[in-house]
Amino acid sequence: MTYSRKDVLEATGQFTGLTIPVHIKLGSEQVILSQPEMQERLHRAEMIAVGNCLCREEEQNCSSLLESCLALNEEASRKISEHGWRAIDRTEAMALLDETYRQGLVHMAYRRAGAEDDPVDATAVGFVCSCCSCCCKPLNGLRQFKYSDAITRSAYVATLDLGKCIGCGTCVGRCLFGAYTLPEGTSKASLDVDRCFGCGLCVETCPVRAIAFSSRESIATAGEA
Repeated sequence: MTYSRKDVLEATGQFTGLTIPVHIKLGSEQVILSQPEMQERLHRAEMIAVGNCLCREEEQNCSSLLESCLALNEEASRKISEHGWRAIDRTEAMALLDETYRQGLVHMAYRRAGAEDDPVDATAVGFVCSCCSCCCKPLNGLRQFKYSDAITRSAYVATLDLGKCIGCGTCVGRCLFGAYTLPEGTSKASLDVDRCFGCGLCVETCPVRAIAFSSRESIATAGEA
């Protein structure tokens, strides 16, 4: 059925929508940070605060650590004063980071647009969530729609050494993005690099060290050669 302009106006009470181009860039971009990248940022942070994950508070769909979101430097000060977050020292922050890694949580952050992913730049990342696939809406959006690095960028991508792989399936269980599979009747895992978001949950937990990190830029350059 085709609707006329009159039909639309009557149905909407004479209100219509108009898209206006404003010619501005968004002020931040979503990124995924690996464990080493997070450790480096915590080492360099002058102030750290921790607060509850709002997604897990709202969804109440898993037993993952609730007090797990981190804020750094100016953002930490703001979270403490405006939202009642708790200031923590670097030792506690590192222990928290280890626990979120053990629980298989992914570090998702918003980075200031245009900033290189340089840990020296204290203003680039101020807020980091440790996300689960049970409750986190952005993470589940990535899993469902394969946004890839067009929306969420990461500095690294996993590489799998099939010569070392023993087909234990640990990587399959650890990867929240379904990048690894263990096809029936095979003794080796399979890695779909296009589904890898560089979180690193698979790297240190591989019992035979068959998984390593490579920079996403080097992989892209090799593909163009």
